[in-house]
Amino acid sequence: MYIHFNELKKELNRVLIGLSFDEHKANLCAKIFAENSLDGVHSHGLNRFPGFVSAVKEKLINPGAEPELIESHHALETWEGNLGPGMYNASLSMSRAIEIASLYGIGCVVIKNTNHWMRGGNYGWQAANAGYIGFCFTNTIANVTPWGGTDPRLGNNPVVIAVPKKDGHVVLDMAVSQYSFGKLQEFKVRGEILPVFGGYDLKGQLSNDPGKIIESQRGLPIGFWKGSGLSLMVDLLLTALSGGRSTAEITRSKNESGVSQCFICIKQPQLHDSLINEIIRFTKTSSLPTDSTKVYYPGEKTLSRRKEHTAKGIPVNEKVWQQVLNL
Repeated sequence: MYIHFNELKKELNRVLIGLSFDEHKANLCAKIFAENSLDGVHSHGLNRFPGFVSAVKEKLINPGAEPELIESHHALETWEGNLGPGMYNASLSMSRAIEIASLYGIGCVVIKNTNHWMRGGNYGWQAANAGYIGFCFTNTIANVTPWGGTDPRLGNNPVVIAVPKKDGHVVLDMAVSQYSFGKLQEFKVRGEILPVFGGYDLKGQLSNDPGKIIESQRGLPIGFWKGSGLSLMVDLLLTALSGGRSTAEITRSKNESGVSQCFICIKQPQLHDSLINEIIRFTKTSSLPTDSTKVYYPGEKTLSRRKEHTAKGIPVNEKVWQQVLNL
């Protein structure tokens, strides 16, 4: 089943208006959800929308909240998110980081007590579209096992890095677990096994069964001990900068709400396009295995999926689409 972007956005906007979002906020959030599906990130697009609605109804997300500036130190600002919609707060935070970078060359905005930003790559694209280098990260509820441990004590703490490029920005958007839990859910819904191990089952055995990993909440850190260390450092940085809730505190609350996030923008008038393109070209000269047709840089597939889905419509899960229509 295929739905065109405007139809999807309109339907999501209708639901959000019914949940007491004002028109501007509903339009922005609906646009982000629809763009995620347009770009093929279904786990954080339409498929995630019913869960977002549930969080609003459970009062984990306050649709009327606005972020507030707590303190400013020139290029660094700290904000209070007031448990507002994560996508809204994140968009405003990146916009503010861009404004600060236009003055100082670099801008950093940290925000506490905000909510899930859905696809973090959105804010990398936001920075790159404005001509800035973007870097952002968030903490989450504990769903990753630290290297050497047996219980989930780390978040999958996504990291986004974006570099503008004239013929298609380079945007890395990754969780520090092998698979984000949204991606695991996507595999589970399709009844598919993971191509590589993604975590542990309840018995502590490495597994490529998404359902068993979701049940155990024991994701596998990327690079084993390296990803474990990276997750810890992201959480430490966020908590130190914002004074907000750590993964430990978020986990104790039993709900992934009130997270901490950081948005950094760098303004560099000369980004040395020829050198960036040289790196991309060199990377793509790697020999290919027989079952591969191309080496992609981060963000390249996003551009091709966006073009394809704009032309023929966005493939959607019929059950989820019907669920949204009934909201």
